[in-house]
Order: sequence, then C-alpha cells, then structure tokens
Amino acid sequence: MRHRSVVTLDNVDAHLPALSRRRLAAGAVLLAVVLVLALRHLGGGPSPAVAPVAPVRPARPAAEKLLVVDVAGAVRRPGLYRLPAGSRIENAIVAAGGATGKAQLEAVNLAAPVADGEQVLVPGPGAAAAAAGTPGGAPSPSAPLDLNTATAEQLDALPGIGPVTAQKIIGYRAAHGPFHAVDELQGVPGIGPAKMAELKGLVIP
Repeated sequence: MRHRSVVTLDNVDAHLPALSRRRLAAGAVLLAVVLVLALRHLGGGPSPAVAPVAPVRPARPAAEKLLVVDVAGAVRRPGLYRLPAGSRIENAIVAAGGATGKAQLEAVNLAAPVADGEQVLVPGPGAAAAAAGTPGGAPSPSAPLDLNTATAEQLDALPGIGPVTAQKIIGYRAAHGPFHAVDELQGVPGIGPAKMAELKGLVIP
C-alpha cells in the first residue's frame, strides 16, 4: 500500500527560499495598501456640489425723465413738446422750431429752467409794452422771478402772495440767506402746499 504525502503550509514554507518569502510579504503589504486606498476612494462621501454661477447681466440704463411743456406765442410750431429733465426755456423754443422774426426774446429769460406742465410763452409785437403797463408787473410764465433778487413789490405781484407774505419772504431771506430751492418757501409762515402749487414755474431760487 502506497502512503499519501500531506502537504502543509509549514512544509511549503520550509521548502521556500528566504528571498521568495520576502517577496510574498512585500506583495501582501502592497496589496493591503492598494485595498485601503480603493476602499477610501469608493467609500468616501459624494464630492461637494458646485453651485452654478449666474451670468452677470449689465444694468439697464434708467429711462430718461421727460417734461411736457406747452410752447406758445411767437414761435414757428406752437404746441406740446417733450423735453429732457434739466432743459431750459431756450431748448423749448428750439423744439418749437425757433422764434419768429417778430418775437420779443429780450422779454424772455432763455436760461430759466423748464418745469413739467409749464407754458412757455414767447411774446410778440406789443406784448412787452402791454406787460409794462400792467399794474403790479406780474412776471411772465416764461420769465420766472428770482427769489434772491426780487423786491417786495415783485413778490406781491405773484399769485397768492400779498404784501404781508412778500415782506415775510424778504425777512426769511435776510435771516436764512439766499434760497437754494423753491421748496424752501414752505419755511415762510403762510406759504403752504396750495400756494406752492400756484407758484410753480413762476419763481426760481
């Protein structure tokens, strides 16, 4: 009867040379390192989401505010015109085709600012003389009165302003210095929103 030989790990290990055992040990260590790295890569949490960056849109320019004025009198094309904010009486006259040859432009303050809803009246022949003969000398809508140089008589001629209020305006100007805005008139006793509405376009600081 033949005897079967049993191969054990101890027998294999005994027959392997020392160099082969070192290679096996190094290979086992390397395999363990690879497995650890693979597990970390596969088992790690999901990568943080990157929020998309919205494209920057250029800001739209604000719509330009337009003033509506009524240009009348000695101009070539009387009517309603829309002008940019900050326009002057001269711009309104140019928009209406310019003054006629008979216009009395010396009676108009071309540098005065235009207010929304204002009527720019360019006087024709004889208009200046008629205005001079009018008692009180009320200012023309196209030639606003300067609050910082107006006399009490000129202020008295304004709608809603009598001699008492005119003197109060003079006194306020002397106490507080020159006016920088028409709205400062509301600091004068007796001048409220109703009177301010009447004075719109008739006075300038």
